[in-house]
Amino acid sequence: MNKSKLWTKNFLIVSTANFFLYFTFYLLMVTITLFATEKFHASPSEAGLASGIFVIGILIARIFSGRYIDQVGWKKMLYIGFILFLFTTCLYVLVNSMAFLLINRFLNGAAMGIASTATGTIVAKIIPQDRRGEGTGYYALSVTVAAAIGPFLGMFIVGHSTFYMNFVICIIFLVFSFIAVFFIKIPRLEFTKEQLEKRKGFSLKSFFEIKAIPISIIAALIALGYSSILTFLTSYTKEINLVNIGSFFFIVYAVFVLVSRPFTGRCFDKKGENFVMYPAILLFAIALVILSQSHKGFSLLLAGALVGLGYGTTSSSVQAISVKVSPKHRMGLATSTNFIFQDLGVGLGPFILGYFVPLIGYRGLYMIMAVVIFLCLFLYYFLHGRKIAYIEESDESVSA
Repeated sequence: MNKSKLWTKNFLIVSTANFFLYFTFYLLMVTITLFATEKFHASPSEAGLASGIFVIGILIARIFSGRYIDQVGWKKMLYIGFILFLFTTCLYVLVNSMAFLLINRFLNGAAMGIASTATGTIVAKIIPQDRRGEGTGYYALSVTVAAAIGPFLGMFIVGHSTFYMNFVICIIFLVFSFIAVFFIKIPRLEFTKEQLEKRKGFSLKSFFEIKAIPISIIAALIALGYSSILTFLTSYTKEINLVNIGSFFFIVYAVFVLVSRPFTGRCFDKKGENFVMYPAILLFAIALVILSQSHKGFSLLLAGALVGLGYGTTSSSVQAISVKVSPKHRMGLATSTNFIFQDLGVGLGPFILGYFVPLIGYRGLYMIMAVVIFLCLFLYYFLHGRKIAYIEESDESVSA
């Protein structure tokens, strides 16, 4: 049987647009604290707030964009998100006070939340059902590559030019992406009267897809583990005198995600999510153990490789699962629900885990996170994995 076509014009445009969204996000995330410190003499806490308030904006926007994306229309929501994101990115050039910066960071994050919810929903619709895992995996590469290129380019520009050059580059790329999204053709989604009635009023189901919550809980905990790396790796490598080697950590991470993604995506579709999720969660736990015990560059980079195989695989797989278990007419809510939980893990992680560092140190922190991720194996089984195993057994007994 022939495979459904995955690499369509629509898929490429949405993936490219999503790449530039996250490219801007990561580039500004690693440079905005330094911008606030040098431009406005902000304290470390104020500079940290300038970075973190962006995530708060994303969270709030995703809650409401997931709720209303079907009523507004997927393509219209995409346009709204991109216009707001481009406009607020342009405003960075005009920022002249710390208060202005904080307000714009929040609005910029909200726009990012709207736009990324739209791209995630649209791509879930245009990926063929029989290539769900593979397609979602390739789409997630847009975030992975952005996470590697954005921070590198941002710091390079800061070292060789001005902060404003970062803003200009982001604006140019976003304009290019905004033009490209006009050429996307999205299949029309029809709703029954009953489905439209259920969308009226305000309730938990109005803002979250209930069926996607169990796997999204796993996503939040795994994202919490990753946030410990994003937030504290630089300080940790400085403490263990591996700063130079540590700068290659995310490059190695991105390379292993790129290499493994075609294989893991096809396994997801052919063998099922359990075949991918169990080893991926275990590899992420092992990566954190190795990271906690690193004394040499090789072990540090080995941990980066395993994080790519582990976290890189789970982050795309949970997104595919959340859409898979949800009704087709609630793809938007399923996508936003998963993103909200992942953002909670990444956004709240630094605040929560930061309290433990003075007590147990970085090595102790990574060891504790390894235990948390390992326990996710069992939590995944109870929340989702055992249901898949039951369905497979039932199918086998029926066919027999």
